[in-house]
Amino acid sequence: MLCLSTIGKPCLSTTGKPTKKLRTPAEVVHKTRSLLYSKNSLNLTAQMTELSSLVRELKLILYGDDDSEPSEEACAQLTQEFFREDTLRLLVIFLPKLNLEARKDATQVVASLQRQPLPSRFQASRYLEANLDLVDILISGYEDPQLALHYGRMLKECLRHQIVAGYVLEPSQLKKLFDYIQHPSFDIAADAADTFKDLLTRHKSTVSESLSKNYCWFFTEFNERLMKSENYITRRQAVKVLGCVLLDRSNSNVMTRYVNSKDNLIILMNLLRDPSRSIQIDAFHVFKLFVANKNKPPEIVSILVTNRSKLIRLLGAFVYTDDEVFETDKDQVVDGLTVLELED
Repeated sequence: MLCLSTIGKPCLSTTGKPTKKLRTPAEVVHKTRSLLYSKNSLNLTAQMTELSSLVRELKLILYGDDDSEPSEEACAQLTQEFFREDTLRLLVIFLPKLNLEARKDATQVVASLQRQPLPSRFQASRYLEANLDLVDILISGYEDPQLALHYGRMLKECLRHQIVAGYVLEPSQLKKLFDYIQHPSFDIAADAADTFKDLLTRHKSTVSESLSKNYCWFFTEFNERLMKSENYITRRQAVKVLGCVLLDRSNSNVMTRYVNSKDNLIILMNLLRDPSRSIQIDAFHVFKLFVANKNKPPEIVSILVTNRSKLIRLLGAFVYTDDEVFETDKDQVVDGLTVLELED
């Protein structure tokens, strides 16, 4: 058993005699790094067995076990050594060669390193800022069905750092995520969608700045590839994320611009008629922003007035008596549609 509270010190056996001295966190990282560097050695089988054992040991130091909690001092030592040299890069690149259990352990190690308390978290952030090409590897990991969920978990954890989120919000990276959200594998598509949601909801100021700067590109891609998708899961996830983004106060400028577009309004009106009840509800929470907008452009007013009867009838069929907030919002939208008049 690994004595996490006495890393680097001898443990006592059941007879009271000291057992073999355990390696320090720095020694474990150093040995792991040495094996990763020498991965092309002739004695590969033995090395892989030892490497898997070392990765498991790294995980135990960071997470603890059934008998002991992780030591803050040990975690800090491990983090410092991990980012002092390129151990993270080596582990990420070598991941495909690990067996399944070792991949799971390595994924948990990388995840934990992003969640350490300060100042260790700063070390992780500074390292990733200097090695953003690693983020490219994690994103592209979605292309391999055997690695997608491992790299996806790593990517989500790295998005805890604002510098990484800003990088992934660039159009060249987002374009890849749009592809992976439509992956034929349900598990991969769902994981990519979850990453996408984290990306757009975690670092509010960075998201607001990025969406404002890339507004036309982003919503053109978002609407055409996700909101209009023939895949039910893709549509549902897209409209849910859209609601989270537009209803966040930090994105008020983006929301104002969005609800002034007749093309966006038409998409939401069509989603109100979607066969899926869940999509209808999520679409309603975005549609109500168009009606609540006090400065509606004439073309928006015209569309709403022209379709008023159909919209009121459609909303009347939304009966969700167990949700008082929804019913209140629905009544306000119906009232707003009722009093709308075309300007001369």
